[in-house]
Amino acid sequence: MSQHKTLIRGAKVLGDRAQDVLIDGATIAEVGQGLDAAGATVVEADGQILLPGLVDLHTHLREPGREDSETVLTGTRAAAVGGFTAVHAMANTFPVADTAGVVEQVWRLGAEAGYCDVQPVGAVTVGLEGKQLAELGAMHESAAGVTVFSDDGKCVHDAVIMRRALEYVKAFDGVVAQHAQEPRLTEGAQMNEGVVSAELGLGGWPAVAEESIIARDVLLAAHVGSRVHICHLSTAGSVEIVRWAKSKGWNVTAEVTPHHLLLTDDLVRSYDPVYKVNPPLRTEADVAALREALADGTIDCVATDHAPHPHEDKDCEWGAAAMGMVGLETALSVVQNTMVDSGLITWNQVAERMSFRPAEIGRLAGQGRPIAAGEPANLTLLDSAYRGQVDPVHFASRSRNTPYRGRDLPGRVTHTFLRGRATVMDGNLT
Repeated sequence: MSQHKTLIRGAKVLGDRAQDVLIDGATIAEVGQGLDAAGATVVEADGQILLPGLVDLHTHLREPGREDSETVLTGTRAAAVGGFTAVHAMANTFPVADTAGVVEQVWRLGAEAGYCDVQPVGAVTVGLEGKQLAELGAMHESAAGVTVFSDDGKCVHDAVIMRRALEYVKAFDGVVAQHAQEPRLTEGAQMNEGVVSAELGLGGWPAVAEESIIARDVLLAAHVGSRVHICHLSTAGSVEIVRWAKSKGWNVTAEVTPHHLLLTDDLVRSYDPVYKVNPPLRTEADVAALREALADGTIDCVATDHAPHPHEDKDCEWGAAAMGMVGLETALSVVQNTMVDSGLITWNQVAERMSFRPAEIGRLAGQGRPIAAGEPANLTLLDSAYRGQVDPVHFASRSRNTPYRGRDLPGRVTHTFLRGRATVMDGNLT
């Protein structure tokens, strides 16, 4: 037995009855009531919610190339504060993560940082240009073991290239994660196309630009017999297409961001660029459809699309501002606010949508595992009774472009454990 033991006492495991969880080294040794605390560091949970470590399928860590926005170190520190023990790092870096060398660099930086597992996402096409397939096989066979590929930030809009990518990754059970945005339909787009865009005189981003790509790609995936994952679903129509594809038994999965579960395009009336994001904030009807779809399993998981930007890229006029929001440190609070406190899902279902399912989609071994004896001790402890205002001054992320500044949100991660080691203790990074 290891000398390093931790006893989490009186936690509501997956929101159920209070139990003790004994961690020995990197593994959960025992789950039960009245466990022996001899030789262990004791964490008094007092009825807090114990979840498996959260897994994010969609994180922008910006390194290499945009370390002014975020680094692997600062991004994974933010992830740990948010309760994440694994993140998938998107490929739109400088240079692009389209070779074995770059994905291995990101993977090694994550291992050196030690705050959560970093699984690089490889680019689908060289330079994200949509013209030529990147080195998918070489990235998969590298030390990073890439299984998820995405040109996120750009759409793989050429149907032939998309088909070839789906065919290629099928050989090793990989998945293509599509940023669904028909570029010809979104030229000059600034926000959701609708009543608010007409009133404000901003270029509209039509729902069909997303929905048409999703419709095409679920058909391609079915034709090829491969896996496709839809990034950041944002419209009610997209939900219906994914629901239809799943009813056919096709291998289609989808994610939704926390901000698309809470915020609407009405906030753009302020012209505050913090609300400028890709895909754009949509309508109340879209938000309602997304929540329902996450609850019934049509949408498989929550993914943050954590998109840090330096101050000068967001604190400017709307048209010149970069698109994106940080989200790692507030994701679980937003999900509690929109989905749990509203009665739409249980904490057990939160574990499914924020840990088990994303780990399964990403084929991430050792993450998204049950809270049971013999399993890796990747755990998140949440004080769900906490209420407080979001203050980005205290963020671990290098960037502060959060849409929740000053907003009251529930829940606070008090402890995060990565293979038994506390990365966050009493709300503070260790």
